[in-house]
Amino acid sequence: MTPAAAFTAPTTTPRMGWFSRAESWLDSKGKGAWIAAMVLGFVFVWPVGLALLFYMIWSKKMFGHKCRHRTHMTRHGFHAMRPSGNSAFDAYKADTLRRLEDEQEQFEAFLQRLREAKDKAEFDQFMDDRARKANESQSDEREDA
Repeated sequence: MTPAAAFTAPTTTPRMGWFSRAESWLDSKGKGAWIAAMVLGFVFVWPVGLALLFYMIWSKKMFGHKCRHRTHMTRHGFHAMRPSGNSAFDAYKADTLRRLEDEQEQFEAFLQRLREAKDKAEFDQFMDDRARKANESQSDEREDA
């Protein structure tokens, strides 16, 4: 006989059901597989497609990673506005940002003046065309009389 210490119980892997296997397989293929399964579910048996849609929303399979990534990137965007600890660099950065803001304001003012000039030119052309048509119609009435 073998001693009890030498005996090891056979390891059994938990048997996954068909749903768990399908979920694992779709997870390994990515979001595209989930979307394809949902579309095929809607095409062939609409309740299956609807169930897949609800499951994907409920389990955060569709919207989980992007939302976290977006807020992560937003937090790092404000990191650039903190002082670096180097006073010369901070002064240079503040001066450059102030100069860029001034240039942006001047450029926006230029664009506004450009839009106004274009609008005025279009309006003047409209008024000239209107006056020309009015003069033509008056001259046509005089010739008819």
